[in-house]
Amino acid sequence: SLAPVLRKMFEKEVVIDGSGHILGRLASTVAKEILAGQKVVVVRCEKIEMTGSMIRNKMKWARYMRLRHNTNPVRGPFHYRSPARIFWRTVRGMIPHKTYRGKQAMARLQSFEGIPEPFDKKKRMVVPNALKVLHVKTFRKTTVLGEMASQSGWKHAELIKKLEAQRIAKAQEYYVEKKAAAVKKAKAEAECTSINATLEAFGYYVAPTEAGAMAALKAEMSQISNAVVADAGDEEEEEEKTAAEPAPAAAKAGGSDY
Repeated sequence: SLAPVLRKMFEKEVVIDGSGHILGRLASTVAKEILAGQKVVVVRCEKIEMTGSMIRNKMKWARYMRLRHNTNPVRGPFHYRSPARIFWRTVRGMIPHKTYRGKQAMARLQSFEGIPEPFDKKKRMVVPNALKVLHVKTFRKTTVLGEMASQSGWKHAELIKKLEAQRIAKAQEYYVEKKAAAVKKAKAEAECTSINATLEAFGYYVAPTEAGAMAALKAEMSQISNAVVADAGDEEEEEEKTAAEPAPAAAKAGGSDY
């Protein structure tokens, strides 16, 4: 029988570091993921790159800026200047954004310049299919999205650079403190070796949890739950077969014994 298997389809949230990625490749990957239901956050959008020289991309931008409403430009199209919104609009062009499905997909996407506070403490991922070092030859010209945006009307490049410097300095301080704490912990554990041996001899010592023990426990519990689901599916099939079988024919009434 094909019992249902419990699988983890999506992460709660995927944070992508846009630095060093190609704009179109990254946008297409993100578009596919958010349409499938994955929530995606893209940070450091000002470091995303585009193939082609700066002058070539600025000419493309100039042609794009000519697109406007014939009688009332307030109605759009809107030409976003910030790198995060440029990336957002690139993804939107790959999504059926006027349908309900497309609107729900776009609601799963967030994009930022720099790395704002909630995401600076989260694990950041890269997309190998979109990395410049893997897909663009070294002699080809590329354009950094933040530089082009600055020359096209974006006014916050210096502010983002300042905030990023503060974030990096703060992260460095945290790393130094964490390293010192690790050294102090290792020294304390070495000093407690004799004490732990004495406690273990009297039966009072409890070994610390090993790294990865919780993940192994979760995997074991997942296997047990899958086995329980499989057994329940087998029992249901047996019950259905039993119910489908015809009832035995009633014995014919014979003559009287009297």
